[in-house]
Amino acid sequence: MKRISTGSPFEARMGYSRAVVKGGWCFVSGVTGYDYATMQMPPDAAGQARNCFATIADVLAQAGFAMADIVRVQYTVTAPDIVDEVTPVLGEVLGEIRPAATMVVAGLIRPEMLIEIEATAFKG
Repeated sequence: MKRISTGSPFEARMGYSRAVVKGGWCFVSGVTGYDYATMQMPPDAAGQARNCFATIADVLAQAGFAMADIVRVQYTVTAPDIVDEVTPVLGEVLGEIRPAATMVVAGLIRPEMLIEIEATAFKG
């Protein structure tokens, strides 16, 4: 088993890994819109979604996977109207991959967080 970290202070404080690789699977924890190099977050949901996918792509690459290996995603958005804002980004990034997906509306742990994306990748 291999654990991957982005160096986010949340990982150490909350006791989790950004991703865990086990066999042909890579499980990427929920990613919010922070740019982990600067710990800054765009104010808009589309910008946050782009940052989420950039982090996911980086983590997958560190694990030896590619975005095309994603088989499942879960999106959490903080309000229904955010769906329309992020849909073009989701389609742009995952349109050809077309993983199984779930989207829920729920609160996130900080008020500036508008979207969180969790991904599972598989290499058979």
